[in-house]
Parts: sequence; structure tokens; C-alpha cells
Amino acid sequence: MPNRPDPSPAVPGAAVPVAAVPVVVTRPLQQATAFAARVEALGRRVEIFPLLAIEPVQDAAELQAALDRLEAFALAVFVSPNAIDAALRLRLQWPRQVAIGIVGEGSRAALRAHGIDDGNAVIFGPQRTDKMDSEELLKALPLAQLRGKRALIVRGQAGRDFLGEALRGQGIAVDYVTAYRRLMPSLDGRNRAQLLALADAGADWVITSSEALRNLLEMARLAGGDDRVVKLQRQRIFVSHHRIAQTAQSLGFCSVTLTGSGDERLLAALQSSP
Repeated sequence: MPNRPDPSPAVPGAAVPVAAVPVVVTRPLQQATAFAARVEALGRRVEIFPLLAIEPVQDAAELQAALDRLEAFALAVFVSPNAIDAALRLRLQWPRQVAIGIVGEGSRAALRAHGIDDGNAVIFGPQRTDKMDSEELLKALPLAQLRGKRALIVRGQAGRDFLGEALRGQGIAVDYVTAYRRLMPSLDGRNRAQLLALADAGADWVITSSEALRNLLEMARLAGGDDRVVKLQRQRIFVSHHRIAQTAQSLGFCSVTLTGSGDERLLAALQSSP
């Protein structure tokens, strides 16, 4: 798979065939390859440029302790596939009586990779496939059955508190545990050159996190100054959630396509884009 765009400049005013415009997959490296292969299957050229680096917590003792007493919880919510991977490396057998909450199809796929599905676990997720987030997960949970019990939220080093606050408001005790850290990738000679070439030549960017979008502009500013930031703001970005679209607009992006949640919608939008 190529990892650097063709540096040849486009002819001014000439139309560039969409197949020649690279699609930049910005997910953490651990999750980028499979989606990139699906984009390539559409006939699009792919660049992998992670905008988030996922690292384990420096001390996993707190996570291990929470998993060791998992049976004390009626519900465990994983905020992302990264949370699932980090936790299930430490807890190989899942107790069926502990329901699982997820907020996206990527998390469902991550559970399957660890041998967990609807056949051996109770899994709750958003019912609306076009809007997968904590608000929709809350609507899917059996709140009356959970009242008076405990829930565990497995997340990165920080995150939105909406779900925890909403569960507590329903009389459900909530514990948080940190499973991984999200960092802005450091710039080195290779990815700096790749980012500058993408900014100069043009690309379609797939963005699945507001934090990643902010990292993109900060990395561009560090790599090439405000000129590269402006060039990126003029490129097309495809986002999976309305909050990311709002962030993009507030950051000055001019061409934002809101696809809805899930890889299928992202791929459909890329395939139908002119």
C-alpha cells in the first residue's frame, strides 16, 4: 500500500479524476489498515496518516483491578474499540451476567475479534445506525433494570462525561477506569514530508474524531506553518458524526461531508463523491 502521494503538481485549472485524489485514513494505526483496504477496493488511492496515537496506560493495575471485580457490575461500557482491546487483553473470559454497552459498529467488530458476540453476551448499542453515540446508547439501555446497580465505563485518559452523569441521574452507580492514552503523533522526517505533500497536492480526509481533527491542524502548523493549515481547510473531509462536523466548521474547514456513523456510510460517501 502506498504511503506517500505523488509529489508532481497538478496542472492549474485541470480537473483531477477522483480516483487520482488520495483518500487519507487518519485512524490510529491499529485500526487503519482494514478500513484502508476497503477504500482501495473502491478504486481509490489510499494514504494512511494517523492523527491519534494509542498507547497503553503506564500502570495497568487499576484496569486489572476493575476487571478482576467485573462481576460486581451489571453493565460495562466500552467507549471505543481501543478500550475493548486494552481490557480484553487482561480479561480473557467475559461473565455473561455483565451486560456490555458499545457506541459503534467498530466496537462490535472488536468484540467479535475477542470471541464475544450476541450469542454469548448481552450487548447494547445505539438503535439508529446513522447516529451512534452515547446519547443513543443511553436510549437503548434497560435503565429500570439497572437502577440501584453499578456500571463500569472503560475509556481513554479522558472523555465526555455525558453517559456517566446520565446513568447516575437514573440511580445507577458509575465507576470509570482508564484503559489507554490518546496522544497526538509526534512529527518525524517521514510523516512531516507526507503531511506537507498531502496539503500541497490535495486529498480527501476521513476523520472519525474531533480530537483527530484538531491534531491535524496542529501538526500542519508545526510542519509547515499557517499556509499549510489554510490549504488543509480547503480540502474535503468526510466525517462520521455531527459533533465532528460542527468542530470542522468551527475550525474553518470549507468542505465537510457528514456521512453518518459506520464504515459502510463512510465508504458509500467516498464512492459517490464527484
